[in-house]
Order: sequence, then C-alpha cells, then structure tokens
Amino acid sequence: MITRADIFAIAFAILLLPSLYINLWGEAAAGDSAAILIGGEEYLRVSLTEDQTITIPGKLGDSIIEIHNNSIRFVSSPCRGKQCVHSGWLKEGGEFAACLPNRISVAVSRADMRYDTINF
Repeated sequence: MITRADIFAIAFAILLLPSLYINLWGEAAAGDSAAILIGGEEYLRVSLTEDQTITIPGKLGDSIIEIHNNSIRFVSSPCRGKQCVHSGWLKEGGEFAACLPNRISVAVSRADMRYDTINF
C-alpha cells in the first residue's frame, strides 16, 4: 500500500527532474578540440577550428577523419559495419565515436567539460 510519504517522495522526484535535466543534460556547449585515439592511447589532438582531412593508421587499415566547420567525423574506415561513419558529425564537448574493429576513436573536448561520454 502506498503511504503519504511515498506519494510525497514520488511528487518530489517528479518536480526535481526538470531542474536536473536543465542543469546536467541540457544544451551542451560546442567543443574546441578533439582527441584521436588508437587503442585507447592519444595519437593526435586537433583543433576543430582548422578544416582538414587526416588519415589515421589502424589495426585493419587507414581511417579517414574530416574536420570542417568546427565539427569532426569519420569519412571512411575499413571496418564492416561502418558504425563510426554513421555516427556523423561530432561538435559538442563530450561526443564520442569509435571504430572498434580498427581500434580508432574520436572524442570531442572543450576547456570546461561538464562530463565525458564514457563516464556519463
């Protein structure tokens, strides 16, 4: 049976959720750099302000990563499923994409990160 205390606790939680959403999961800020990792080790750190295309050597072959308009993405990779390519453009601090078979990942960061994707 539900008591008054249970109803109060549920109502309090429901009223608290919008505040938590706004403060913790609200709009993310744009990233200013990205770390490119090979096998979990940082291989290269790049600025998102400079448009460029980078070829990264991986376990299966080369992955091509493009930086354009303050965003970064996998253009191509030798893996079968191409989930890294389907991740699309990453631009907000904390966003992450990985080509697991090729052991290459990209993590967007900024100076004042609120959280990171892996620990979130």
